[in-house]
Amino acid sequence: MFGIQSKRDLTTELQSQIPILRPSIHARRANIVVKFQDLYGFTVEGNVDDVNVLNEVREKVRNQGRVWWALEASKGANWYLQPDILLTGDGIVSKTSLKISALSNAITLKRLIRKGIPPVLRPKVWFSLSGAAKKKSTVPESYYGDLTKAVDGMVTPATRQIDHDLPRTFPGHPWLDTPEGHAALRRVLVGYSFRDSDVGYCQGLNYVAALLLLVMKTEEDAFWMLAVLLENVLVRDCYTTNLSGCHVEQRVFKDLLSQKCPRIATHLDDMGFDVSLVATEWFLCLFSKSLPSETTLRVWDVLFYEGAKVLFHAALAIFKMKENELLMTHQVGDVINIIQTTSHQLFDPDELLTVAFEKIGSMTTNTISKQRKKQEPAVMAELDQRLRRLNSLKESGKST
Repeated sequence: MFGIQSKRDLTTELQSQIPILRPSIHARRANIVVKFQDLYGFTVEGNVDDVNVLNEVREKVRNQGRVWWALEASKGANWYLQPDILLTGDGIVSKTSLKISALSNAITLKRLIRKGIPPVLRPKVWFSLSGAAKKKSTVPESYYGDLTKAVDGMVTPATRQIDHDLPRTFPGHPWLDTPEGHAALRRVLVGYSFRDSDVGYCQGLNYVAALLLLVMKTEEDAFWMLAVLLENVLVRDCYTTNLSGCHVEQRVFKDLLSQKCPRIATHLDDMGFDVSLVATEWFLCLFSKSLPSETTLRVWDVLFYEGAKVLFHAALAIFKMKENELLMTHQVGDVINIIQTTSHQLFDPDELLTVAFEKIGSMTTNTISKQRKKQEPAVMAELDQRLRRLNSLKESGKST
């Protein structure tokens, strides 16, 4: 089910991948919680209303698929992979001397991606538009196979942590939580830990790599998607030992919350609530542990085309959607409960992304980069102070 996919007619495959969910008559009458599997094999719990939402979403996916096939028929196969229609992180066409047709294609592609890439096309579109295909083309074809063979059996702190985390990565999933799934995920994570020793392995990457495996179908393609994600799409230091990049992102997010949702930010500050209590996992796991998988992947569709700014859009949208409820809270625990419940039940990706792009407003990559540079000195000073404190405690322990 989740292994290498055979080549079939795309339209037929799209239909077969998106079945209608049908709760039992008893469940419909009693409005009790029902369990079902989503498109990627994850068990989802919800009531009948949630099932109805998912069915509506799946119908939208089918319709969106028809739009992609029609464009392929009119513009030619793989029209979206032409290099002259790629955008920068701010959604600006990367070449200034474009023909009108190419500019039209770029605008069409951005709109299409924000509405969602059909699951059957997702691996190919991600691999090309993210830069993973280009990155892979710079090394010998045997690179991944040679790497996994070369590091097989080696033991490092990273491999030990990976082995510890494998059984905790989406437990109960019908493929990931099997010896075959664990082995595939381990090879991807261990391979990357040797490719980039500065990152090595950081908890959170196991969830990201696992979801990449489910989407990309092959280990090698998942490996290159992980590489382009860590090396080109995200802030470089997000997953290094001291997580400095992640700390910077948290500070930037807090500033953006004050700008975009000032009433919420003021209320949470007065309460003493630190947004990193919920947002750290979002930025480390890229929402893979927080949102339903189909919603997460819609965020990732935009992430691999427009860049990391979409993570801020999505995070702000979750708070914005529950503004009235959050303003009524008086306890930190109540805030966490509202945010976690909201994120876990966001079965309709359009509900999130509409708020993210229409109500939150525009945020350019350049603006976010300036915010990061502004926050970096304070983060580095804080981490340095923390390190000094730890070293001092160690020295005190030795002297006693």
